[in-house]
Amino acid sequence: MQPAQDQKQADHGVSEQDAVRVRYARREGNVGRYLFTDPAVYMSAQERERMLIRWLVDWSGFDSVSESRLLEIGCGSGANLMQMMKFGFRPENLVGNELLESRFEAARLQLPAVVKLLAGDASMLDIEPGSFDVVYQSTVFTSLLDSAFQDRLAARMWEWVRPGGGVLWYDFIYDNPRNPDVRGVPLRRIRTLFPGGEIMFKRLTLAPPIARIVTRAHPRFYDLFNLLPLLRTHVLCWIAKRP
Repeated sequence: MQPAQDQKQADHGVSEQDAVRVRYARREGNVGRYLFTDPAVYMSAQERERMLIRWLVDWSGFDSVSESRLLEIGCGSGANLMQMMKFGFRPENLVGNELLESRFEAARLQLPAVVKLLAGDASMLDIEPGSFDVVYQSTVFTSLLDSAFQDRLAARMWEWVRPGGGVLWYDFIYDNPRNPDVRGVPLRRIRTLFPGGEIMFKRLTLAPPIARIVTRAHPRFYDLFNLLPLLRTHVLCWIAKRP
């Protein structure tokens, strides 16, 4: 049985791709909430960066990423791909996909020309199976409210990963009662999406509403409250495809 949101969308004949465009358009007025000068934002970003380094060093199994190929689904304006270059990925081995035209154009302006960018619906990309060491998604699946679309996209992502590589996943696990445009993706759902994968994960990211409140007093209150696992709303997962 489909979740209520899936059924509502199907009843109105709206494609998931068009629905995503509408959801993101509604967020345009909240861009100030994500400014990097906000302590709640930069403390969260720094925590996530530390975990990504742990992924590279302890989880990935890669001796070096200089020759590794990475595809990001929903690359936005390219910030994550630029971060991957900082970690040692070569720009010519990076590929970004973006559905939203304005974000695609921003990524093209900011990223090196040798980074290949693919516009449009990720589930329809013409990509050779097993051609990437890493397929990365960051806060994309929680904006996909059609469960069947999630299933299709996850299957394509898994198809594109070579044996010995994996899917890198960062997203939140709880519903946001104030935002009907997103739906949390808990670990049990991730396991359903990638039944053949071996999952390593770490909970992280202090709940943003709490982070915004406590960091007004001092940025270091982020770390203090983040000591409580129940207040962490996201997971970083490495879903390995064994050889």
